[in-house]
Amino acid sequence: MNQELNQILIFSSQPNFAEILSRLRFAVIHATRFRIDSKENEQLRSIIQDVMRNGDKAVQKYTEKFDGIKLVPEQFLISKEALQKAHAEIDKELLTSIRSAIKNVRRYQEEIFIGDKSNHPGIKYTPIKRVGICVPGASAPLPSTVIMTAVPAQVAGVKEIVVVSPPRYNNSIHPVTLAVCNELGITEVYRIGGAQAVAALARGTDTIRKVYKIVGPGNQWVQMAKREVFGLVDIDSIAGPSEVLIIANDSANPAWVAADMLSQFEHDPGSAVVLTDSQRLAEKVLNELKKQAAQLDRADRIINCLKECSGIVVFENMTKVIEAANDFASEHLEIQCGRQSKEIADRIENAGAIFIGDYSPVAVGDYWAGPSHTLPTGATAKFFSPLSANDFIKSTSIIEYDREKLAKSAVDIIRLAEAEGLDAHAKSIKIRLQS
Repeated sequence: MNQELNQILIFSSQPNFAEILSRLRFAVIHATRFRIDSKENEQLRSIIQDVMRNGDKAVQKYTEKFDGIKLVPEQFLISKEALQKAHAEIDKELLTSIRSAIKNVRRYQEEIFIGDKSNHPGIKYTPIKRVGICVPGASAPLPSTVIMTAVPAQVAGVKEIVVVSPPRYNNSIHPVTLAVCNELGITEVYRIGGAQAVAALARGTDTIRKVYKIVGPGNQWVQMAKREVFGLVDIDSIAGPSEVLIIANDSANPAWVAADMLSQFEHDPGSAVVLTDSQRLAEKVLNELKKQAAQLDRADRIINCLKECSGIVVFENMTKVIEAANDFASEHLEIQCGRQSKEIADRIENAGAIFIGDYSPVAVGDYWAGPSHTLPTGATAKFFSPLSANDFIKSTSIIEYDREKLAKSAVDIIRLAEAEGLDAHAKSIKIRLQS
């Protein structure tokens, strides 16, 4: 292992430095998407078309094919009794923590919500009526995904929230996930997943009514399906494997930096990159990685992830570090630079979420702080934002003129319409001023 991981230590003085940095930057992007001409993309489109043509029958077919469970459409929906049972049986201490996390997220989302703060007469904000949430399926529960997507929607005033998740736990959804749905008052929960679930939400079937926005994480099939149905519905973003970029200097604790890198590989695949102006710190972090990775389960897989999607990059100064960080536009950006951390954070333009200081690891944001952990990945933080309550409202422009105000602007409006050759537009103004 000692020699294997040496390759992830990268210096800006290396002749092929730009090429290596580019490879690191695009590793996660390529892991997120199917190539347009790939067999996977062809299969994806076939699944979506099948669901849109054949509805529940197609969803039933792909649930059996990909999840190994036979369900008739009447069994897609989790019963209210099952939701209530899961809630009644959840560990009480865990439920207390869940409720505290919900409270934190709700408070933060209410504070940043713009929908009830504008008094401008020219705009009206309305909650999206019905949204779908994708919750990844796993043997372990993912209650945080429900919290981080549903609570912002509730703060925005969304009335109908639909959760879909594949039946990967005893032919159903993990009871802790169901318990969180019940805690939040979500009663429309379907045990279906993958591209077929996204297509069903976007088009609607006899069993599942169409939604108007689909949000939430998932594998390549889920994210590429969201891309395919975008326009028929809205989506949050195309989210890929989890990633962290850590800016660190000599004041950082190398053991903590290494631990934060390794935490991303629990998502498998994941990406972790450290940018620093200190060769000494870089070497210490590398040594910590070797030591800590060897102690983890699936050490071989983690080492492969480190080699494929990770790096410890040494720059000549912090200005170059910050430039590279803005180019990476990472999902999670940790800054472990002691007293300089806040100053560096102010110079960051592109990141999904910024974690400032030694005591702000990604896990604080994943579960507790308040901002949603549904974040843009793969450099899309240059144009996408974290999911928030503001993503669950739509704005409508309000225009109200009286005769006097129209008369003042008529000449200019008519002139512009006629310049574009739209005589009927011009006449719609003239006719109102003739009488």
